[in-house]
Amino acid sequence: MTLEILTSDLLAPVHHGFFTRRGGASSGIFEGLNCGMGSSDQSEIVAINRQRVADAMEVDIAHLASVHQVHSADVHTATGPITGERPRTDAIVTNQPGLALSILTADCQPVLFSDPEAGVIGAAHAGWCGALDGILETTTEAMEALGASRANIRAVIGPCISQSAYEVGPEFLDNFLAEDPENSRFFANGEGDRMLFDLPAYGLHRLRRAGVGEAEWIRHCTYADADRFYSYRRTTHAKEADYGRLISCIRL
Repeated sequence: MTLEILTSDLLAPVHHGFFTRRGGASSGIFEGLNCGMGSSDQSEIVAINRQRVADAMEVDIAHLASVHQVHSADVHTATGPITGERPRTDAIVTNQPGLALSILTADCQPVLFSDPEAGVIGAAHAGWCGALDGILETTTEAMEALGASRANIRAVIGPCISQSAYEVGPEFLDNFLAEDPENSRFFANGEGDRMLFDLPAYGLHRLRRAGVGEAEWIRHCTYADADRFYSYRRTTHAKEADYGRLISCIRL
C-alpha cells in the first residue's frame, strides 16, 4: 500500500505532509506507518517506516529531524541534523534547506508552521498541556528569532482528536478556567460531570491570539477514523497494550 499524505494549500509550496498510518510496514496493533521509536513495535520495522517517510520528504534519513517530546513549551532551533541524544522539547524550528522537521502524535495536535518569505519553518506537538503552557507561542517566537514575521506565518493543525471524542473531568476544565475564564467556550456538556473539550479550536485560538497570519485545522479526527489514524484514547478504551504514532513533517 502506498503512503497516504495529507497536505494543506495554506502551506504550499513548502514541502510538507501529515502522514496517515497507511502504507507502513508495521503489523498487529501497530499496523501501518508507526513512526514511534518509543513504542513497543519492532525497532527495525519502525526504522523502515521512518525511511519511507524520509524518502517521501526527499531527504536522507539523517536529515529527518525529531525531538524527545515531553509535553512542554520548549523549542529546539535546528541548525543542522540532530545527532546523539535528541533534545527534550516539543517543537523544532529551522531556516536550513533540506532539513525535514518531524513531530509524532496520536491524538495531540501536530502543528506545521511556515513563513515562506523568510524561509523559516516549524513543527510543534501541542497536546492540551503544551498548548495551555504556550508551545504554539514559543514556536512562533523561535521562528521570529530566525527572521520570520508573525503576520507572514501560516500554521496548520493536522489530524487530532475532535471535541466529540475528547471527554474530560472537572479538574481538566478548572486548569483552563484558571488560565482564562473565557476558555469555557471550548467545552461542551457531556454525561454527568464530564465535559467535551475542543482541542483544535483551542489551538486555533492560541495561534490567532499570538498574531499568526493564517491558521487552520484540516478537520480529521484521529479517534474516529481507525483505518487512517492512531489514537491513544481509542487504544485506551480498547484496552490494547500500546499504540502507533503518526508523523507530520515539513521542510524547505
